[in-house]
Amino acid sequence: MNIPDPFSLSYHNCRLLQESLKSNDLLAGKLVHARIIKSGLHCSVVLLNNLMNFYSRTGCFSDAQLLFDEMPVKTIFTWNTLLSAYSRQAKMSEATEIFRKIPNRDSVSWSTIIMGYNQLGRFESALKVFDKMIKERVIPTQYTITSVLASCAAIKALDIGREVHSFVVKFGLSGYVSVVNSLLNMYAKSGDPMMTRVIFDRMEYRNTSSWNVMISLHMQHGRVDLARGQFERMSERDIVTWNSMIAGYNQHGHDFDALCTFSNMLRDSLLLPDKFTFINALSACANLEMLKLGKQIHARIASTNFNTYGPVGNALISMYAKSGGVQIAQKIVEQSGISRLDVIAFTSLLDGYVKLGDLKPARQIFDSLKDRDVVAWTAMIVGYLQNGLNADAVELFRLMVRDGPKPNNFTLAAMLSVSSSLTSLNHGKEIHASAIRTGQASLVSVNNALITMYARVGSINCARKVFNQIHWFRDVVSWTSMIMALAQHGLGEEALEHFEKLLAAGIKPDHITYVGVLSACTHVGLVEQGRRYYNMMKDFHKIEPTLSHYALMVDLLGRAGLTQEAYDFIEKMPIEPDAVTWGSLLSSCKVYKNAELGKVAAERLLLIDPDNSGAYSALANLYSVCGKWDDAAKIRKLMKDGGVKKEQGISWVQIKNKFHVFGAEDGLHPQKDEIYKMMAKIWEDIKKMGFVPDTESVLHDLEEEVKEQMLRHHSEKLAIAFALISTPENTTLRIMKNLRVCNDCHSAIKFMSKLSGREIIVRDATRFHHFKDGFCSCRDYW
Repeated sequence: MNIPDPFSLSYHNCRLLQESLKSNDLLAGKLVHARIIKSGLHCSVVLLNNLMNFYSRTGCFSDAQLLFDEMPVKTIFTWNTLLSAYSRQAKMSEATEIFRKIPNRDSVSWSTIIMGYNQLGRFESALKVFDKMIKERVIPTQYTITSVLASCAAIKALDIGREVHSFVVKFGLSGYVSVVNSLLNMYAKSGDPMMTRVIFDRMEYRNTSSWNVMISLHMQHGRVDLARGQFERMSERDIVTWNSMIAGYNQHGHDFDALCTFSNMLRDSLLLPDKFTFINALSACANLEMLKLGKQIHARIASTNFNTYGPVGNALISMYAKSGGVQIAQKIVEQSGISRLDVIAFTSLLDGYVKLGDLKPARQIFDSLKDRDVVAWTAMIVGYLQNGLNADAVELFRLMVRDGPKPNNFTLAAMLSVSSSLTSLNHGKEIHASAIRTGQASLVSVNNALITMYARVGSINCARKVFNQIHWFRDVVSWTSMIMALAQHGLGEEALEHFEKLLAAGIKPDHITYVGVLSACTHVGLVEQGRRYYNMMKDFHKIEPTLSHYALMVDLLGRAGLTQEAYDFIEKMPIEPDAVTWGSLLSSCKVYKNAELGKVAAERLLLIDPDNSGAYSALANLYSVCGKWDDAAKIRKLMKDGGVKKEQGISWVQIKNKFHVFGAEDGLHPQKDEIYKMMAKIWEDIKKMGFVPDTESVLHDLEEEVKEQMLRHHSEKLAIAFALISTPENTTLRIMKNLRVCNDCHSAIKFMSKLSGREIIVRDATRFHHFKDGFCSCRDYW
């Protein structure tokens, strides 16, 4: 009987171990281990190294460690095998300890520890190890270099990447395609597209990965046509190629091209879509609101038994929610579990419910989310805001501050918008304080929102203070916000001074900036300056006027009494005038009693908006002030017969965090007797001071006494009377009104401010009026 020699036995057992490893058969491997011991080969270093490799790769770390500890002779391969076992399992503290004990570390040892840090995302640690490797004069291999370049790409460490490139040249590793591809990837992701192109052009051999890097680079920089050109030149494409094209199209708004590419892949390629393919295709369907095609993709996913949990499931939810299939999205959520819902899917679902005007299911999902990050909280708050549920938004924000994550600049901007809508200075200050506590108050975007909020709630001084605090960090939005704020408050000259400073600072204004500038000119009657800035916008800054700019120019000319010029301006507009433009002309015609032109403006306005009650009222009032009583009666009859209801004027004031709303002749307020008594006293007192009621503005045939009573009980006067009896002396009163303040109220409030010794700030439909010591900031031009 021939007894096999030890070498043949060792070789045979090594092959058995490799086959056991391939099939991941632990029992077979242990049987081989038993045979090795029985055959007396347990001292063979080669066999024991292979056996330890088997145990480490099949997850039996304790067996691998035990075998390592019992080995009488340990080679560098032995050490590296154990090091690799711990490194692959992300047990870097144990791996580092083993690495330190290796007597003669080779390039494999260093590469293994670098790859271990890479897998954990500890890229800086990987680069530090590489630095030590070079200092110890260990020559890196292509595997070392590809790992190190991957670390550089991950953290965009371009300078370190360039140093690694020099090592590639120094150690002659440029011939390895994997190394050159890693260089391409590093330069592309680290922000050096020119070097990426140079390396790609110099490559003697390019594989699919090389082309994929270039496609991703072009898509990353929005060069869609160049990416398409590279794609069409490729002879072979893998799934990464197709995904790069589909994702790139999707990210840059070419959703139809993304879906066409997806279709071509299914038709022309033998490749099967992966999760990234489906996610981007579904995202394109969502953006295009193509529900039918989205359902077809869903059917394909289901037919291939693809896992719809996680990212793919979330993409399906987003697609259905955005494409009008909210109920189907809801069913998927219920099937897959709310805990698996990501923020993107939740926000899409929330948007779907916002469109339906039903936020209750969205709030239920939000409350059930396992990990509610700042994006989810902000999305829910914005959902309330978009649906006009400001009180719910405030309540949720306070809950977030108490129990949730720290609000970010988007959260604070949304809440400042709520404060502006509620015209609540106290609430706005609360948000400002939260921004300071959370460290967001230094962000320019938050400060810009604060400027707008303070301006809209009537505190122009606070808006100025915030603007002055960001002296070194102002952007065009900062300047625009302040210019708009000053314009709203009738401080036109100061607004224009800021605009000139903006130009001097070298900042280019945008179309919104010019809305603020023209608005400033309009509110203070600076006609010539308005013309000059309008021409500067068109001719110097090459900004094409929008309807907002045209409407402001019409308003500027009309307010100054140039109604015919305003009409001629409208006739020369290159685009169709809107209701706001004709409404501006109609208002000016009413002020300057131009009945003929006012009729034209009203007719054109009603062609655009037949149910515009303001147009009927303005025209009827215009006829009345011109003494055309029959024409006024006809307009009111037309209004009545057409079922058009006049918009009721209301005013409101916030006292101790509660809003009190008043209408004309309001009899619903619980303190109405006190309010009316206070108003009667004020009326007599201001008449003694020289106030003369404008009874001519009451366009009805009534006794003078009745007309006076109607004027006395206008909503803003009642709101001021209530505020006077409800606040301490010297408190500034902030009154909001939904319509333009009338002449009589404007005159009366000037006297009321002097009588009470208070500053009274009134915001009407177009601007703020600051009444103090008998004067108004608008200088009676509004």
